[in-house]
Amino acid sequence: MPKLEGSVENIVFRNEDNQYTVARFRLNDRGRLFRDDLTTIVGLLPGIHPGELLSVEGEWESDARYGRQLRVASFIQRLPASTEGMVRYLSSGLIKGIGPKKAQAIVDHFGEQTLAIIEQQPEMLTQVKGISAKDCERIEKAWLEQEDIKELHLFLQSHEVSMNVATRIYKEYGRESIRIVRENPYQLAEEVQGIGFRTADDIAVKLGLPPDGLPRLATGLKYVLTQAANDDGHCFLLENDLIRRASQILQVPIETLQGAMEQLRSEQDIFVEPATTLADSNPVAGGKTIFSIAEETGDYEPSEPEEASTEPQSRIYYGPFWYAESGSTRLLRILRNAPSCLPPTSARQWEIVFERLKQQRSMELTVRQREAVQVGYQQKVSILTGGPGTGKSTSLRALLMLLRTRKVDVALAAPTGRAAKRLTEATGVQAKTLHRLLEYAPHDNSYQRNEDNPLPHQFVIVDEFSMVDILLFYHLLKALPRTSHLLLVGDADQLPSVGPGNVLRDLLRSEAIPAVRLTELFRQAQQSKIVVTAHQINSGIVPSPRIEATSDFFFMREEDPFRAQQLVLDLVQRRLPAKYHFNPISDIQVLAPMYKGAVGVKLLNERLQAQLNPAEQAQVEWGDRLLRVGDKVMQTRNNYDKGVFNGDVGFIRRIDRENLQVKVEFAEEAGPLLIEYEFHELDELVLAYAVTVHKSQGSEYPAVVLPLVREHRMLLQRNLLYTAITRAKRFCVIVGQPAALEYAVHNDRVALRNTGLAERLLELGHAQVQTPF
Repeated sequence: MPKLEGSVENIVFRNEDNQYTVARFRLNDRGRLFRDDLTTIVGLLPGIHPGELLSVEGEWESDARYGRQLRVASFIQRLPASTEGMVRYLSSGLIKGIGPKKAQAIVDHFGEQTLAIIEQQPEMLTQVKGISAKDCERIEKAWLEQEDIKELHLFLQSHEVSMNVATRIYKEYGRESIRIVRENPYQLAEEVQGIGFRTADDIAVKLGLPPDGLPRLATGLKYVLTQAANDDGHCFLLENDLIRRASQILQVPIETLQGAMEQLRSEQDIFVEPATTLADSNPVAGGKTIFSIAEETGDYEPSEPEEASTEPQSRIYYGPFWYAESGSTRLLRILRNAPSCLPPTSARQWEIVFERLKQQRSMELTVRQREAVQVGYQQKVSILTGGPGTGKSTSLRALLMLLRTRKVDVALAAPTGRAAKRLTEATGVQAKTLHRLLEYAPHDNSYQRNEDNPLPHQFVIVDEFSMVDILLFYHLLKALPRTSHLLLVGDADQLPSVGPGNVLRDLLRSEAIPAVRLTELFRQAQQSKIVVTAHQINSGIVPSPRIEATSDFFFMREEDPFRAQQLVLDLVQRRLPAKYHFNPISDIQVLAPMYKGAVGVKLLNERLQAQLNPAEQAQVEWGDRLLRVGDKVMQTRNNYDKGVFNGDVGFIRRIDRENLQVKVEFAEEAGPLLIEYEFHELDELVLAYAVTVHKSQGSEYPAVVLPLVREHRMLLQRNLLYTAITRAKRFCVIVGQPAALEYAVHNDRVALRNTGLAERLLELGHAQVQTPF
C-alpha cells in the first residue's frame, strides 16, 4: 500500500457531516517539498488543515474530475515545520480571529517558534503589531479549544462520529464532553442542539451500550413522541401506535418497552390519559392513513395505517404537550370567567361608536364587521376569522380606534417577524413577535412574562393565529392578566401550525370561544383575481386557466417538469422584472409543494442562485451548502440564543473568513437585525429563493411563482394551494399541469392531528354571544 509524506496545500471539498475530504497534497522528499504538480488525496480526513504535515497511506485510483488520486486508508497529522506551512495552517480557519494578514505578521515575528509560542507562552503574541491583549486571549482560547476538540474527536473517531458533531458536543459540555458521552450518550439528544436521538443512538451502539438498556428505551419513546409532533403535529399518540413505532425504530420486542414506559410515567416525562369512547377523539384508528409532512424536507411520508380497533386506547402525551393542552384549558376557563377591565358599552353607545367611525374615519362597517368589533370588545376571549378581502383588517382598525379613544393599553403580536411587520402596516400600530412580547430569555430557555410576571396590557391581539402551536399558545395564556382581553385573528382554512396541535381549528370546533367568521368579499377585493381565485379554490372551484392582460393571476401550462423548471427560472429572472419591475430576489418568491423533484425547492434554489447571484460574490462552502454574499436564506430551526426562528428569511451581508462568521440581515418588526453565524452553525441556513409552501406561512410577497406538477401529488391539497396563493400581494402565477391544479383543488382531505384541546374545551360549554345588532 503506497505511503506518502507531505503538506496539505488546500482543501478542495469537505463534507462537514462525515468529514469526507478532497485535498491537494504537496509531496515531501527528504524534508523538501516538491514545487511542481500537486497530488490529490481523498477519504475521511477529519480535522486536517492547510499547512499541516501528513503521512498518508492508501491506494491509487483514477477520477474523471481530479485525475490520479490517492484514496487514504490511514493518516498521521503533524504540525507544520516550515514558516510557509505555519502561515497557511494558522490562516486556514483553525483559529477564529486569525486571517492571512495576522498569520503572516505572527510568523514573521516568531519564525519557526510560532506554534510553540502560541501553545506555551501565548501572552507574547502582544509583541506583534496589530495583536491586542484581547486578540491574544481569543487566540489562546481558540487554540485550547481546538486541542480539546481534537482529543474529543480522536475519542469519537473510532465510533465514526463526525468532526461537526464533536464540535457541537464540545460547545455544550467543554472538557466534560468525553465523560458525558461515555456515561450517557442519550443525554446529547436532549441537550445538544442539532443532535437527535438517532445520532446519540449511533454513538451508544458504537460504545457497546446494551440495546435494551432503560436509558435507550426511554429516550427512544420520547423521540417517537416528539417526532410525531414535529412531523405530523400530534400532541399524543395512541398507546398501541406509540409502542409499535418505538419497537420498529429501536428494533426491540414490544414487551421490553413496558419498563421504560413505567419509568417515564413515574418521572412525569409522559402522561397517560385513560381510554375514551368518543368517536372523534381517535383519529388514527379505523385503518385510515395519516399523511405526514416532514418539516425539514417537505417530503411526503404516509404513516403506517393503524389496524381497525374496537377497543378504545389510552393516549400517551409527551410531558410538555400534556401540560400545554391541559394548562391552556384551565387558563381559558379562568380568563373567560374573570371580570373585564374594560368599561361596558350600551346599545346606544355602540350606535354612536359606529356612526363616528363612519363620519370621522369613513369606515362604514357591515353587520358582520360590527359584530366582530363588538364581540372583540365585549368577550374576554374571542376569534375573528375569514379569508382574504373579507374585511378582517378593517374590523381590526375599527376596534383599535375604539380602544384608543378609551385609552385602553393594547398589544399587537404575530408568530413571526414578517407577520408582525405586516400587522403593523395593516393597522398603523406597532406589532411585535410573540417571542418578543413574552420576553423570551434564551439563556434559560424561558419566557420572562408568565403567571408570576404577567403582561402590562389590557387587550392583546394576535394575528396569523393559525401558525400558533399549542406550546406557544400556553405560554401566551400564562402571561395574560386575568382581567385582560384576548382576540385571536386568523384564517382557519390555511395550513395548520408547523408545531404540535391545531389550535385555531380546535378552538373553533369546540364552540367554547366566541367567534365571528367574515365571508363577504368586498368590491375592491373582487377586482383582484388573486383574491377571487383563492375563494374559488377554497370553495372547490377550479380557476379558469384563461389569461387576461390586466389580471394579477395567471396559469401558464407546461406538462414537462423540467421545461416547467426553465419557465419558472425565466419568469423570475427576466419576464416579471421586465414587465412589472419586480426585484427578482427581494420581490419574487418561488413556492413549491415539495423539496425534491425538477420543480422542488432544492433544484430550484441551485438554479436560481446560479442565475441571480453568480460566483462573483464572496462565498463559503459548508457541507452540501454553497452560500454567497447577497443570497436570500432561511433559518431552518428555532435559535433562541440568536433570536431567529424557523422560517425567518434574511440576506447574507458579509462572509468573514478571518473570524469564521457569516452575517445575515433579517427584517424584524423593529427594523433590520444583523445576526452572526459561526461557520459550524451554517447548517441552520438554507437558500430561500424557493421555499416550501409550509415555510411561507405568515409571509406575504409582492409576487409569487408556484410550480404545480403531478409528481408532487402527495402534497397537493386544497389548503396548501389556498395558502400558497394567499401569500401573493400583487401578482401570482402558477406554472405546470392543469391536471395537478385540478387535483389540488378537489383534494380537500385534511391531515388529521391527534389533539385533545377541542374535547377538553367542551366542558366550558358553548359560548353565548349577544350583540345589540
